[in-house]
Amino acid sequence: MIYLESTWTDPAMNLALEQYVFDTLAQDDDFFMLWRNSNAVIIGLHQNTADEVNLSYAEQNDIKIVRRLSGGGAVFHDLGNLNFTFVINAQSAETLDSGRLTQQIADALSNLGVHTQLSGRNDITIDGCKFSGTASYFRGNRLMHHGTLLFDTDIEKMSNVLSVSDDKIISKGVASVRNRVTNVRHHLQCSITMDEFWAYLHERIAYDMQTYTLTEQDIAAVEVISHERYASWEWNFGRAPGYSIVKKRRIPGFGGIRVCMDVIDGKISAFHTYGDYFGDKPCGDVATALDGVSLTQDALRSALSGIDLDEYYRDLAIEEFIMLVIS
Repeated sequence: MIYLESTWTDPAMNLALEQYVFDTLAQDDDFFMLWRNSNAVIIGLHQNTADEVNLSYAEQNDIKIVRRLSGGGAVFHDLGNLNFTFVINAQSAETLDSGRLTQQIADALSNLGVHTQLSGRNDITIDGCKFSGTASYFRGNRLMHHGTLLFDTDIEKMSNVLSVSDDKIISKGVASVRNRVTNVRHHLQCSITMDEFWAYLHERIAYDMQTYTLTEQDIAAVEVISHERYASWEWNFGRAPGYSIVKKRRIPGFGGIRVCMDVIDGKISAFHTYGDYFGDKPCGDVATALDGVSLTQDALRSALSGIDLDEYYRDLAIEEFIMLVIS
């Protein structure tokens, strides 16, 4: 595995760097990255930005909004948060297990005297409070697994900018973002700075790794990706047209999903989904397959027969998806 450290704090550049490493850098090599962003909300691939972010607060406080390649929920980044990324070749079922990568982070913190637990679909917690959320993106035999580490993040700013949906609050039995997250710094037995925390993780996880230094050609390529995708309004916001039917559900073990569709004469004429669920592809192929399909179980099942639904809605069975659409 190769270690790569970003000196950028621009979220568009750092997400572009992740993609560049995933798509371009030595495809036979595995990478471990550490990086930080200045104030930003990073939203999941399938989320509707307007539903997840207090846009007026973000604008007033110079908080950038950038969409990532992986699914899952929106997260807040600032310079008190350290991000990690693994990019690996997934040659077997074992290497596809992103949980073992998250466990490396949890084990490193345990050696600092912080007692962590892996929780839910993608969280690491301390005493039941979340300090790390992770997500994964698969394509071909390549896996990207990345996450946050709240070390000394501004929790008040986080809670103000993230719009938490009512169904998530009710399902988790919590009142706000603020009372279900924590900073690692508060649980350490000794006082250390962010720089020291970064150096510790580097030493603990990447102690025997070769370090990769970006070339001028690499940097130029990352800048192009940043400009064309992660700094663009189309990618980060897009247009969210109105739909005549909107259904919102939270499914245990899967996540939250909102199904939006138009139906004319009993047939689907437009279809889209939003949510904090996981899936490696946007729902466009599913929408195409469902265009003009009658709202019956048999018709939907037939239309989806050629689609691997797990690529779009991970851990959601096809029968469960069909009932979500028609009920």
